[in-house]
Amino acid sequence: MQNDVFTTLDELGKEINNTPITDESSLEAFRIRFLGTKNILKDLFAEIKNVPNDRKKEFGQVINAVKVAAEEKFQAHKDQIEAGKAGKTAADIDLYLPDNTHFQGSRHPISLVLNKIVSIFERIGFTVAEEREIEDDWHNFSAMNTPDDHPARDMQDTFYLKDSVTRLLRTHTSSVQARVMTTSKPPIRIIAPGRVYRNETISARSHCQFHQVEGLYIDEKVSFADMKQTLLYFAREMYGIQTEIRLRPSYFPFTEPSAEMDVYWGLKDEVDHRITKGTGWLEILGCGMVDPQVLTNCGIDPEKYSGFAFGMGIERQAMLLYRVSDIRMYFENDVRFLKQFHSAQ
Repeated sequence: MQNDVFTTLDELGKEINNTPITDESSLEAFRIRFLGTKNILKDLFAEIKNVPNDRKKEFGQVINAVKVAAEEKFQAHKDQIEAGKAGKTAADIDLYLPDNTHFQGSRHPISLVLNKIVSIFERIGFTVAEEREIEDDWHNFSAMNTPDDHPARDMQDTFYLKDSVTRLLRTHTSSVQARVMTTSKPPIRIIAPGRVYRNETISARSHCQFHQVEGLYIDEKVSFADMKQTLLYFAREMYGIQTEIRLRPSYFPFTEPSAEMDVYWGLKDEVDHRITKGTGWLEILGCGMVDPQVLTNCGIDPEKYSGFAFGMGIERQAMLLYRVSDIRMYFENDVRFLKQFHSAQ
């Protein structure tokens, strides 16, 4: 057995000397075979127990010599390759080699849609207003005509902070409108994008956190017709110049009259039939004239000023634009899903 081991060591010594190393790839292959964590010499070191005592010293010297030869050859060629790379000039660079850059990420689809919505309204004079996500009860509810005993509070399941009945995670970005109205004088023309929270069961169509964009315009002699034309402009910029809209009567505590706005999505395929329930129309936002009581709550004279407000869910817009059927996909950070939007930014 010992003769076989010495023969194997002799053959490995010859292999080390004769193995050509010409580039980084062959250098790495050499390292893995002779010096890696599972190199070929490891098992041979264990054979020392089978070598007669009178030859153990000789075996140790031979196997160490083979290992040192491998280390020295590896280091010498590594230094040579690195020196060659350092000495390259511009003329040595192959400009036809494939680009080896890393994959660059893309914007999240929610960010893409949010940026598009903001851009549309900025073109007609709206400015962006942002505020805190942890709100007090007055700005989130009471200022918006929703007192403690108002039934509209039952429409929103709220996350209240621990040991507090007045501090909460905002349920809509209407709280931004309340803060702007109490600190600014008309004319006011803002949009308020941001994340909001509601204690809802997570499913394909709803989530406990989502994003909204709300808009507010207050000035003298603002009418329902002004609101309708503003929202028609938005719909056609967002979905195409041929887009049709319709307004249906609805109810919100902070607007009167109130409406839901639909766009005609069409019935081109089975997906259209499913998401529009066979009507071709799809609700995308709520809107209405600001209730005079809201203006009074925020210190604005309702006899002199009027205004309109609207609000939409960004996830809903993104689901329409990108034909995404499950809202949970926006929050799972699945790279396979997000990579699809690389060309959309």
